[in-house]
Amino acid sequence: MTHPPLPLPQRSPLPGKLTVQACARIAGLLYLVIIVVGVVGESLIRGSLVAPGDPGATARNIMNAESLWRFGIAAQDLLLVCALGLTFMWYVLLRPVNRQLTWLAVFFALTSLAVESVSALHLHAVLVPLSDAAYLKTVDPQLLHLQAYQSVVAHAQAFGLALVFFGVECIVIGHLVRRSGYFPKLIGTLMQVAGVCYLVNSFAMILSPPLQGLLFPFILLPCLIGESAFCLYLLIKGIRVPVWERHPGLA
Repeated sequence: MTHPPLPLPQRSPLPGKLTVQACARIAGLLYLVIIVVGVVGESLIRGSLVAPGDPGATARNIMNAESLWRFGIAAQDLLLVCALGLTFMWYVLLRPVNRQLTWLAVFFALTSLAVESVSALHLHAVLVPLSDAAYLKTVDPQLLHLQAYQSVVAHAQAFGLALVFFGVECIVIGHLVRRSGYFPKLIGTLMQVAGVCYLVNSFAMILSPPLQGLLFPFILLPCLIGESAFCLYLLIKGIRVPVWERHPGLA
């Protein structure tokens, strides 16, 4: 009488620590936080408080909702922390496919996060000229409003540059996902499409602002679809553990 083979114990990507399935779930959770914070920050907070081309109205909106603006800053800082954790999870999950390309994705991710951290500093700087500090009371309010608005613009420009590196990261990660065998190829393709859309949006912002105005925000819809699909797959399905464990690149 034969007995079915016993399942192999799940290998831990971190010796004595987390299993690869747990890493996949954590990656999905971190990705979910990043997506939610990103959408809320850009559309519901900055999208509602920033009046394009009007420094005075923007300053008044922010001063009337200072707590909301500060919440947006704190959320952006949380996003950066989660993105660093997610970058490490990409290395854990994707290194069996191609270690060199996984490191390439990590380097682009870290560069993107460094630039995005600078953009977050500009969000902090918006509040400085709008504060009630004594040394600002002798300055023309219109000049202070303009300075605050310039910080808003600087944030948008730095964020656009960060998305150039992030777009390349998405393309590389999408390639690794497609070749992995333990993630669906469709998700890899969607991630690569997202990366191309990020690049098109950022370079249009530099080369032809009117064109970027026509493309935005529709150009980012494939990005939301691709990243959300990967996020939900990680949360719901996780990773095909037997395929990951037997991958030749894991040796």
